[in-house]
Formats: sequence, C-alpha cells, structure tokens
Amino acid sequence: MTFNDGVRGDAGRVRTSRGRRGMAIGGGLGGGGLIVVVLVMLLTGQDPAGLLGGGGGGDAGPGQDLSHCRTGADANAHTECRMVLTADALDVYWDGVMSEQTTGAYTPPGFTIFTDSVQTGCGAATSAVGPFYCPADSSVFLDLGFFDQLESQLGAQNAPLAQMYIVAHEWGHHTQHMLGTMESVDRQDTGPSGDAVRLELQADCYAGMFIGAAATTIDPDTGQAFLREPTADQVRTALDAAAAVGDDRIQESAGREVQPHTWTHGSAEQRTRWFTTGYREGRLQACDTFAAQTP
Repeated sequence: MTFNDGVRGDAGRVRTSRGRRGMAIGGGLGGGGLIVVVLVMLLTGQDPAGLLGGGGGGDAGPGQDLSHCRTGADANAHTECRMVLTADALDVYWDGVMSEQTTGAYTPPGFTIFTDSVQTGCGAATSAVGPFYCPADSSVFLDLGFFDQLESQLGAQNAPLAQMYIVAHEWGHHTQHMLGTMESVDRQDTGPSGDAVRLELQADCYAGMFIGAAATTIDPDTGQAFLREPTADQVRTALDAAAAVGDDRIQESAGREVQPHTWTHGSAEQRTRWFTTGYREGRLQACDTFAAQTP
C-alpha cells in the first residue's frame, strides 16, 4: 500500500527511545529466537504487566531522529517514516469512526518506536516481546526490527501493508481500551472461543476496517487521501501476516503439537477471516467477535 507523495506527516507524533540491552522480562529466548518473538507476547494488547519486568533501568537515551519524516514520499522510502504517516492516518480514521459510530470521543494513543528495550506503564520490555499495547499508559510500543523477524522467522513478507496491519492491530487494542471492551472481558480465558482470542480477533477486524478505508481517509492538511487503493497483492501481504501470527502456525513453526486449548490469539483461519470482515464491512458492529457463537 502506497502513500500519496504529497500528504504531510507529523514527526512529533511518534516518540523514539533507545534502551539498554539485557533488561529483564518474564520469559527468555529459547532456541533460535522464535519462541521469544511469537510466544512471549506477540501483537497482544493483553495487559503485559504479568510478563514484563517491573524494573530494569528505564530508557538509556533518545532513539532515532524522525525529523526527515515529513511527507508521504518519505513514508514510501523509509520504514520509520511509514510509522509516522500510518499513525497520522490511523488517528484521522479512528477520530471519524468514534464520532460517527459511537457516542464517545477519540483520544490518540501514544506511539513509541524503541530499540533494544523500553520502560512502560506495564513494566520494562525488550525487543523480544514484539509489538504490544500497554493499557496502563494507553500506548503502542514497537521495535522496527520485528518486521525483519516477521519475514525471517514467521515466513510472512516484510511488505508495507503487512507492517501497517501490525500497527493497525495495536491501534485496534487502543480502540478496545477506549470503548471499555478490554477491561470488561476475561483475558485469561484461552482457547479458540475464549475471551482472549475474541479480543485479538476483534483487533484484527479493526485493523481490517482501517485498511479498507485508508484510501478514502483524508489528510486534513492537504485534502488528499493518505493512501492509494491497495492492490489485491498488497492486501494479500496483510492477510499473510495475520495468518503467520495465528496460534496454530506459531505452534507448528516452533515444532510443537497444535493445542487449541492454549490459544490466546486465534488460528490463522480465524485471524484472516476477521481481518477480512473488517476490511469488507467497515463498521464496529461487524467486528463484534463476542457476539459470535464461534468466532
């Protein structure tokens, strides 16, 4: 998916941080690094406090300079700038959805791109945790190195729309936090129909909503759409990323027996199906995974 070159980005929208290597988190690497990326906490949105270390030294210093991230052309050329413009587009999109489809108001989440480790309201995290949303400080945290791991360890293409799906999924958790969904369910309830899986599938559906509407989401500074209409091949990269982080795929990739009763995020089929539902329907009501008898 390609940004229109002339749309404008706010580099100050995204915080960057560089932490110290070796900060403690719950869990460890394990052979080859796969387990750390996909089993500790991957695209969670669940409260990370139980997995992250409570202390650990905090940030070591400022991270990457994003002052060069000004336009859609910059976003098409640089991954870090793509994050800036994606955040801008997500803010505009969800502001509209909240005003049109709910009685609430939109409050933007924090968004931090970090390197090595980061201190959050949910505890200290290293890059091994993967992308996550911390409800304690209403913020999304992401190490850009995860995108390379998505391809090298999980077999999904490191493509722009796949990256945007991952960010949009975490924004979906912020939407759940704003709507009170996250706090009203049992996030320890595992299995294909458990609340934890339903929460993740709903975030996938919300990500699909955004991507389906991104080409009609208008940059208020320029009057242009943020993004061009995605091609079928581009949408496929997002679907492939959603499938790659399915619990069944993760367990198979790790050489483990597929055990549905342990699932916390849903199968590859569930994740792609709910992403597609959001992409096609474009409404919060269509993403009510908790109303479905079998999500």
